[in-house]
Amino acid sequence: MNFKRLLPALLSGLLSTTLNADYEAGVTAAQNGDYATALHEFQEAADAGLDLAQYNLAILYFTGRGVEQDYAEALRWTMMAAEQGHQNAQFNLGALYYTGTGTAVDLEKSLQWYTHAAERQHGEAQYNLATMYELGEGTEMDLVRAHFWASASLSNEYSEAPALLQKLAAKMTPEQLSEARGEFARWRLEL
Repeated sequence: MNFKRLLPALLSGLLSTTLNADYEAGVTAAQNGDYATALHEFQEAADAGLDLAQYNLAILYFTGRGVEQDYAEALRWTMMAAEQGHQNAQFNLGALYYTGTGTAVDLEKSLQWYTHAAERQHGEAQYNLATMYELGEGTEMDLVRAHFWASASLSNEYSEAPALLQKLAAKMTPEQLSEARGEFARWRLEL
């Protein structure tokens, strides 16, 4: 057996186990209302790169639980988790840029991060994209794209999607509706 090849895999597995243990200890502490311990445990795992810990650490900074509320730190940790593909962090990052929480309002970045989450089937991100396309926020107004994302949101059972679809359909030409429905149908087939 080649131990030189086996050692890195063993060390990687040990590191992963340790990170998950830190994260799980943080979750348990948070569930018990011990936010100081949760902060410590999430910090350890987040510093080592665990996206779940980065996401939860961001939540602690955003809410001020176990630490002084700090929106800039919340943004920083949310960004780290989002860049690793954490769906809820991507959604939250879109919201932070949309509202200018911890940063300047940046509707283009908001649209970008909502799109990442929406492409991973986040129903509320899909809904927010639909409204941004409807209003031309961070992008050109595009009722076809708005209808497409509202349809996606509906397929993910987001409760406000039916009303938005009805509102959009009332504004659209029959050609636009046909185009939006066709794009959505093709997209669903690719899933």
